Amino acid sequence: MKKLFTLTALILFSLASFAQLKTNIVVFSEQGEQFFLVLNGIQQNAEAQTNVKVTDLIQPYYKVKIMFPDANQPQIDKNINFNQGTETTFCLKKNNKGEYVLRWQSEVPIAQAPPPAPNQNVIVYTTTAPPAASTSVTYTETSTTVVNGNSPTGDNVSMGVNINDPEMGVNVNMNINAGGTSTQSSSYSSTTTTTTTTSSGTYNDGPPPSGNQTVYVMPGYNGPTGCAWPMDDNQFASAYSSVASKDFDESKLIIAKQIIGTNCLTCNQVKQMMLLLDFEDNRLDLAKFAYGYTYDIGNYYMLNDAFDFDSTIEELDNYIRGYSW
Repeated sequence: MKKLFTLTALILFSLASFAQLKTNIVVFSEQGEQFFLVLNGIQQNAEAQTNVKVTDLIQPYYKVKIMFPDANQPQIDKNINFNQGTETTFCLKKNNKGEYVLRWQSEVPIAQAPPPAPNQNVIVYTTTAPPAASTSVTYTETSTTVVNGNSPTGDNVSMGVNINDPEMGVNVNMNINAGGTSTQSSSYSSTTTTTTTTSSGTYNDGPPPSGNQTVYVMPGYNGPTGCAWPMDDNQFASAYSSVASKDFDESKLIIAKQIIGTNCLTCNQVKQMMLLLDFEDNRLDLAKFAYGYTYDIGNYYMLNDAFDFDSTIEELDNYIRGYSW
C-alpha cells in the first residue's frame, strides 16, 4: 500500500511539473530587417528589433503576427504550436517571390538553449502591450523687430524646424533666414515661440480602441486569445443579417467565411453564425475556419451545443489540437 501511494505521488508530481513547463520563442530576421512581434494580439517589443526572444509562454498554441515599421509592408500571420519546455527559433526571410515569410529554424530543450546574443531583445511574455513609439516635432520661430533707430542688417526672420523620429532613426534640422533692409532705429525686440506635438500609434491587431484602453479585455475571461479585438454588437448585427438574408446553406457559408476572414469574433458570435446553417457538416466547416479568427478561443467548447453528433464534436476537438499554419 505504501509503495502504491508513493508511485501515485510521483506520477502526480510528474504531471504537475509537466504542466508547469514553459516555452520560449525566438524570431530573427535573416537580412537584419527590423520588426514587431505580436503574440495573441499583444505586441511584445516596444521598439522594432532584428532579433526578439519571448520567454515564459505557457500555452501550446499562439497566433503570431510579424509587423514592420513600414506600414506599407504586408504583415505576416501565422498560428504556431509549441512543444512545452522547449525554445523554438524562427527565421524571418524573403521567399523566391520576394515576399516575407516566417520559417521554422530549430528547437531545443530550454536547458540546452544558448545564452542570449548581444543584439537579442529578451522579453518575458506579457499580456499588456508596451507604450507605443512616438514622434515629436518641434517648431521654433524667432522674429526680430526694429523698434527705434537704424538697423545695419535690416529686419530678420529666422525659422527652425526639428523633426526627431526615434523609431525610424530620422533627425532633420532646417533653418530659414530672411533678411531685408531697414532705415529704422537700432533697438530691437525678439520673440521666440516653440510648439511641440507628439503623435503615437499602437501596433495591436484590431480596430483602434477608444480612450486610453489599448487592449481589449472580455469581462470574466482571462484565457488564451486568437485575435485582438472582436466585432462590437452593431458590427456583428449587420454581419449576422447579411448571412441570414441568404436562402441556401452554401451561400450562407460563403458569406460567413468572407466576414469572419477579415474580422475578429467571440465564441458566442461564431456560434450564432453556425446556428444559421442547417447542415452539421457546414457548421463544422465554419467552426474550423473561425477558430483562427476568434478572440476567446478558451471558450470554444461552447460551440459543441451547435452539433447533434458526438463524432462532430470529436472531429472539431482533434482539429483544434492539431491547429497550426
